[in-house]
Amino acid sequence: MITDKKTYREYVAQDLRAYRLDKVGFYNWLWMDCLRFQLRLRRIEYLHNTAGRNPLKRAACLLLEVVNHRLATRLGFTIPKNVFGPGLCIVHYGTIVVHPDVRVGRNCRIHPSTSIGDYNGVPRLGDNVYIGPGAKLYGPITLGDNVAVGAGAVVNKSFGSNVTLGGVPAKVIADKGAKEQGVYG
Repeated sequence: MITDKKTYREYVAQDLRAYRLDKVGFYNWLWMDCLRFQLRLRRIEYLHNTAGRNPLKRAACLLLEVVNHRLATRLGFTIPKNVFGPGLCIVHYGTIVVHPDVRVGRNCRIHPSTSIGDYNGVPRLGDNVYIGPGAKLYGPITLGDNVAVGAGAVVNKSFGSNVTLGGVPAKVIADKGAKEQGVYG
């Protein structure tokens, strides 16, 4: 969670690395809508978590939330603040729905048509998690570190680390995780 300016800068730097960028240039800001949404989301998290009783920070946070909500609606995102750790990469615009109580670790790569939601509890995902297009994760489940969830998989039970999941319902289809699959360099 972003609690100060230093942590905010670290989150942004790791998010940019996830997109394989060193900095945000004019071209990136203009054409990369997912990145623009994400950078605003990080700024909202920073302002929300540090505002306290400061009326200027609270007003800036509210204004950014309104602006980002419009972009999120256009992109098809329902991604609340303080869910994803640093290193998030939203690969493409399209429907992505995430419950506000979900917690995801560092370096998550998420594709469109994905839902991570509530069914008598919410998922907890570890670090270096790859979520393929159309994947559904729900319920009080835990996924370990370095997990790859294949396209269209429906994950409704917990799995350990260093595995690839696929199918409906999901099962282990390989003993290689996201790093071994080449998702993270």
